[in-house]
Amino acid sequence: MKRLLAVLLLLPLAIAGLVSTARPAEAAALTRVTGFGTNPTNLGMYLYVPDNVAPQPALLVLVHYCGGSASAIFNGNGRDYATAADRYGYLVVVPEATRDGHCFDVSTKAGLTRDGGSDSTGIMAMVAWTRQHYPVDPARIVVSGFSSGAMMTNVLAAQYPDVFSAGAAFSGVPAGCFATTDGSLWNSQCAGGNVVKSAQQWADQARAMYPGYAGTYPRMQLWHGNQDTTLAYPNYGEEIKQWTALRGLSPTPSFTDHPLSSWTRNRYGDSGTQAGVEGITIAGTGHTLPQAGMLAYALAFLGLDRGGSPATGGPVRSVAAGRCLDVPGQSTTQGTRTQVWDCHGGANQTWTATAAGELTVYSGGTLRCLDAEGGATAPGTAAIIWACHGGANQKWRIGSDGTITATQSGLCLELAGATANGTAVRLGTCTHATTQQWTRS
Repeated sequence: MKRLLAVLLLLPLAIAGLVSTARPAEAAALTRVTGFGTNPTNLGMYLYVPDNVAPQPALLVLVHYCGGSASAIFNGNGRDYATAADRYGYLVVVPEATRDGHCFDVSTKAGLTRDGGSDSTGIMAMVAWTRQHYPVDPARIVVSGFSSGAMMTNVLAAQYPDVFSAGAAFSGVPAGCFATTDGSLWNSQCAGGNVVKSAQQWADQARAMYPGYAGTYPRMQLWHGNQDTTLAYPNYGEEIKQWTALRGLSPTPSFTDHPLSSWTRNRYGDSGTQAGVEGITIAGTGHTLPQAGMLAYALAFLGLDRGGSPATGGPVRSVAAGRCLDVPGQSTTQGTRTQVWDCHGGANQTWTATAAGELTVYSGGTLRCLDAEGGATAPGTAAIIWACHGGANQKWRIGSDGTITATQSGLCLELAGATANGTAVRLGTCTHATTQQWTRS
């Protein structure tokens, strides 16, 4: 029975893929990447890099349906995402489930825990690998998926709200709805639309996937056919409850319209294209999303319908020393401790403040982030460089008084007791002394 239900889950999407015309062959192609990092469930990683990559490209994680594959979604009913990547220069990571049935784990305890050791862990290793090799805009990492991939979209956004800025889920269920206790990946009660909770309960279930996180959750766009009996339509309303609660929004729409006669679109929080939550119901439609034209709306919501902006960087100069934040010897080795040195404008002294709160140095495959060593939060922790991964120990707040504060610990970036060339840079209790003040240009 579970096998039959999984087949039913993928069948409409597979049919949609069969009637789609594959993209013409181009110089750029979907390429398999191996050895990308932690991969406990043996997922496949596929990457699309368009011929003309934006200077600071967005990154889309595109997750396939049960029984699908990277190629099937990329060249089938997700092809509009691929075409738009050529136009706007963003990157596409396509995970591929390799277990029997090719469904993603959104059910087990490991699968519903941040860094829990299941599919979501492997997918985030793919994101980290891509960020290490390309100058991805950390404020424009987004996720979208269909059916099983839509369920994973909800889970990834709940587990990694500090990484993803937005998601678009086509025919999914709330994060955590498919939870099981027997190791099964199928939850008939959820699939049938029989799991009903309050908005607060759904929000709490999502927050439990990343305990202690107090930041903003991603914007979420939710699509569902009102005749869906595979992942029944009531799940759409439960998703709306979950994401409006996570975003702190009223459950009453701020805006309602009908882009097509069979569509009802509700926006929550504001009426703009990138509202906090957007939900679209398709009348008379079952488990057959996305349909023609829908991905254009998803592209706009996700912010993928524009090119990336070039990263602009410059020196970060110590007020006390008159010297610049420097990576010794122009090293790109992870764990290299930073120092101050006479300013010379080199690449190892050129720092970019990103919209996601990171301070990056270098670019491309050697892009590095300023990092609190070992994730420590005690005074005296060294400021090092490390591959950018979106973690809390790589987030910084630049104050109007010149301080640079680690958002994780609340400690300030400072000189280690001297001002000469080679003086180490570390974290210290904020005193606002000149040894903790920096200027940027």
